[in-house]
Amino acid sequence: MKTPSRSRALAAAFLGIFTCVAAAEPKDPVPLFNGHDLKGWKTPGDVAWAWSVKDGVIRGITDEKAHGKELWSEKEYGDFVLELDWRFPDPPVKKMLKIILPNGDDALNEDGTKKKEERLVGGDSGILIRGDVMSQINIVCKSAGSGELYGYRKKKPGMPPEVRAACVPKECADHHPGEWNHFKITAKGDHVSVELNGKLVIDDARMPGLPERGPIALQHHGEGIEFRNVTLRE
Repeated sequence: MKTPSRSRALAAAFLGIFTCVAAAEPKDPVPLFNGHDLKGWKTPGDVAWAWSVKDGVIRGITDEKAHGKELWSEKEYGDFVLELDWRFPDPPVKKMLKIILPNGDDALNEDGTKKKEERLVGGDSGILIRGDVMSQINIVCKSAGSGELYGYRKKKPGMPPEVRAACVPKECADHHPGEWNHFKITAKGDHVSVELNGKLVIDDARMPGLPERGPIALQHHGEGIEFRNVTLRE
């Protein structure tokens, strides 16, 4: 026969286990874009003209003057899983783009100039995380593919070789320009992973100095870009 005190102890133990399990369960993803307007995003006068919403899609205008008119979230986030669809809506054109080597360096010709190759280019954009313009997940039409952690590979001084190499996509998983692509970006501490169209292109790359928290931005590079189905799970 169980004593009342023992029953209470067992009940407390089960409650503690249940509480721990419940606390460990991840939160459900929440939409960062409601499909109708830019509520939840910062749209000051010098930015609002560069972005619009139509048919459940956020669109960045095709205009060189819109370069740098990033669309920042009002809220700040720490660790998260961000998912979204993106595409370049404008007709692609042929351009000569630099070639990125697996170690993060730009490929060079024998005379020391940057080696380039012809690519079909739809545009250029990116996702900025934790309020840091250097913490960019690139959306681009280079042969290395989208998902590159451009700022840490190219712009931040003093990055160790292993950090720069981890910023280069493992493969080009982009769909043809004009088609929708799907990003899944996981940020935990100062590590970031990126899945593009179901393929892991950046695997737990370390980003030294990445802020602990900050807003998220959709980057505007002056070329047309579209986003939809933007959700985040903390």
